[in-house]
Amino acid sequence: MKFHSIFQEKINCTSPQDVFNYLKNNLTDSITTWDYFVNWQKVISNFEEIEIHLHTLNYLIGKNDIEAKLKNILQQNPRIMIIIPLLIACREESFQILTDYTNSNLKYQDFRFSNRSIPGVLTSKEIDEVVQFTKETGLLDILKNRTIKSIPDYVLGIEVGLDSNGRKNRGGNTMEVIVEEFVKSICKSNSWNYIKQATADKISEDWSITVKVDKSNRRFDFAINNQGLLYLIEVNFYGGGGSKLKATAGEYKTLFDDLSVQNHKFIWITDGLGWKTALKSLEETFYHIDYILNLNMISTGLFNEIIKQRL
Repeated sequence: MKFHSIFQEKINCTSPQDVFNYLKNNLTDSITTWDYFVNWQKVISNFEEIEIHLHTLNYLIGKNDIEAKLKNILQQNPRIMIIIPLLIACREESFQILTDYTNSNLKYQDFRFSNRSIPGVLTSKEIDEVVQFTKETGLLDILKNRTIKSIPDYVLGIEVGLDSNGRKNRGGNTMEVIVEEFVKSICKSNSWNYIKQATADKISEDWSITVKVDKSNRRFDFAINNQGLLYLIEVNFYGGGGSKLKATAGEYKTLFDDLSVQNHKFIWITDGLGWKTALKSLEETFYHIDYILNLNMISTGLFNEIIKQRL
């Protein structure tokens, strides 16, 4: 850890050990913002792409001869088949179903709903397979019995549910969004430039600064150019524990070494109570690299001062 008087000025710490204690004792338990829950723009966009097909299928609700009706719909509009998997909350386009496992016999049947060049007319076999799939998954009974009152409303609910799978990624992105506000602020006040998701090629192209990276796909969350002195910044948040934390800490020790010999600066901004499960790894990296900061620390102005003073 690279100690400087600014740590005493900003967070009243008089030694590297004080700084580490401040770091671990001021980890935040949440960075949840309102847009974490549902990406409504994405949900509505997905829904509108298939809305006409959904209203067409709505005709099936309550029909006693529902299999025949579905066959008629597929004959008239073959492209409707591509939304069938979504009705059972799947985005996959193909399925291999184990249809028989009795008498030591394993029989599989393939079902495909891909958005490939669907012919103008489906064959009887293709239509029968779509009907079989919707029947065996229980979907036809649900529609026939009016358990679902509106297919469009039902699918809108499915889209919301599927979108919840993206919350983990949104959590990671939120940390970047928060830190970017600090990056924007310091760069604007000092007339500096920054690059988000900075690659070595982009840094070279924009600033004529060479960065030798450990892997070709290396992207730094942010790069700031302070009059030729390059600050490379990585950002992450860990709400829970796991092996990823230890691996990340080890990776950033090596990354710091690689960048230091090139006279580039490296700052790691990380947070989350997940670090409570990996404090040893965090501490080892803290004492190895120059700067590890959490959100509380950058909000005190430490981040700004480190870069402004070219520390």
